[in-house]
Amino acid sequence: MNNILKDPVCGMTIQPGRELIALYQEQKIHFCSEFCRNKFFEHPEQYIAATIAASYDEAKENRRIAYFSMEVGIGSTMPTYSGGLGILAGDTLKSCADLRVPIIGVSLLYRKGYFDQKLNEWGGQQESPVQWTPDRFLRLLPETVQVKIEQRVVRVQAWQYDIVGLSGYVVPLILLDADVDENTDYDRTLTDFLYGEDERYRLAQEILLGIGGVRIIDALGYSGIERFHMNEGHASLLVLELLERRNSTQQAEWDFNSIRNQCVFTTHTPVPAGHDRFDYGLVQHSLSQIVPNDVLQMLAGRESLNMTVLGLNLSRYVNGVAKRHEEVSQEMFPGYPIHHITNGVHSWTWTCDSFRALYDRYIPGWSNDPTMLRHGIGIPKKEIWEAHLMAKASLFAHIKEQTHLSLSTDILTVGFARRATAYKRADLIFSDINWLLEIAKQVGSLQFVFAGKAHPKDYPGKELIRHIFEISRQLREQIPVIFLENYDMEQAKAIVSGVDLWLNTPQRPLEASGTSGMKAAHNGVPSLSILDGWWIEGHIEGVTGWSIGSQKPEISASDALNRQDTEDLYRKLQNVIVPMFYRERDRWLDVMRQSIALNASFFNTHRMVQQYVTNAYLP
Repeated sequence: MNNILKDPVCGMTIQPGRELIALYQEQKIHFCSEFCRNKFFEHPEQYIAATIAASYDEAKENRRIAYFSMEVGIGSTMPTYSGGLGILAGDTLKSCADLRVPIIGVSLLYRKGYFDQKLNEWGGQQESPVQWTPDRFLRLLPETVQVKIEQRVVRVQAWQYDIVGLSGYVVPLILLDADVDENTDYDRTLTDFLYGEDERYRLAQEILLGIGGVRIIDALGYSGIERFHMNEGHASLLVLELLERRNSTQQAEWDFNSIRNQCVFTTHTPVPAGHDRFDYGLVQHSLSQIVPNDVLQMLAGRESLNMTVLGLNLSRYVNGVAKRHEEVSQEMFPGYPIHHITNGVHSWTWTCDSFRALYDRYIPGWSNDPTMLRHGIGIPKKEIWEAHLMAKASLFAHIKEQTHLSLSTDILTVGFARRATAYKRADLIFSDINWLLEIAKQVGSLQFVFAGKAHPKDYPGKELIRHIFEISRQLREQIPVIFLENYDMEQAKAIVSGVDLWLNTPQRPLEASGTSGMKAAHNGVPSLSILDGWWIEGHIEGVTGWSIGSQKPEISASDALNRQDTEDLYRKLQNVIVPMFYRERDRWLDVMRQSIALNASFFNTHRMVQQYVTNAYLP
């Protein structure tokens, strides 16, 4: 994992700490001098192409890992993600590029994205297709493959996005696209929407991803793949393609062990609805018989095709995404050896400009060795606060532009931004309005910033947004409550860096990991969170933030436990957090520095990728 930096213009080695940095198409480019930076921006496409070509001299024959994910989030301008799963996948591939891990990413190209969200004055969510131009970011590859769906031949083309690491190493992201002239009108829509339409549409997409994905990387010449990493069960059909290939070449019995030795599976959700199941009647209608039905039922479940079970049965290494999630997954799928590799975030992507500059000044080299952020404990508190106020002002400017409402930078601002769905309990903070008003009036003022999309068919999630809008109107004169529309990566970064306190209140044990609090920690923002997912590992009471509710691994779905969580949340705000923010600023800044030094230095995808390499890819 050689991290020597090369200037893309002159090719010289860049001395650590002396490089100049610029952004181009959401990539971080390093230069040795002003001369080279200026030359680069005269013809950026020429220099990027040359860098990529040099990286590809050894690329195809040396790729060893294929990483399959239903969604991959690279940036807000490429709507190929919906939320945490896709953003994690994008962060993973970015760290692989930085660390020179020989990997290739595989996903689908969504021409109409997930959806653009509009919220009316009552909080009613309206969805519309995303408008974007793929060829602005991607290049169309000449190779195509065929996949049979519902007895029809569907031709699939591929686009490529090049993720350029800090040293110029390129990780190709291949995005499959069914919008090809030869296909039927319906088949051309199969890569329009992420998580759209019905089960028939969803199964067709997963056939394209798993089976089409294996075929396209083979057609592209990536012949040395040793590991197929399934990032959640959406890609599990790839094991059937591998099985069929092994069986046809060996002309022997099914070689399950050989396929198992090639595959790695990561499960991301303890929510049963998050594990795709398809009725075998639909499967027989949609999927050509790659393997006999009795073999498929043996591998994927007798009652229905369970994509997670299929992945579990044919993977040599299986992991959850936090220590607690490993335990929950073992309870859900008893008998399977499930490990854990706790999630992280891509440090440079999720650190705001003011904190990037601060880290560059005090911790040179941090962006490609985030463990160095432990030295954040020595950054002067005054400068941490100044960097935070810059981030806070930037967020409030964004809020004013979108909502025409002004917030005060002097007031304790609490942030909550993630997918709007019932188990996340975004409105738990409003369970006792009178108590909340008492805190705001007698202890210190509060203001809240919310954001998040509800899946178009998640009606309780949509109702949650409407409820927060109702609360906002009710509290308008006493406690400002803002709900920002069209949540995306750019907005997420502004919120996690610009609020003072990060709030997370899911029902235990339904938070597999959660990464928003990790992003907040990279910007010195402490968390107030339910002890679930990553926070069990990242929480030190009063040091990196604060916990809510019981420390026991009990399910918090009952009304009694909801009340306990609410009471603990309010007590922490009233007796500890709000007084500390307003009256013990020096102690508050200690918590901010400790969040950086203890949590940002560990909960990052560089550490996570290194664990995948040693635990899952190499053995």
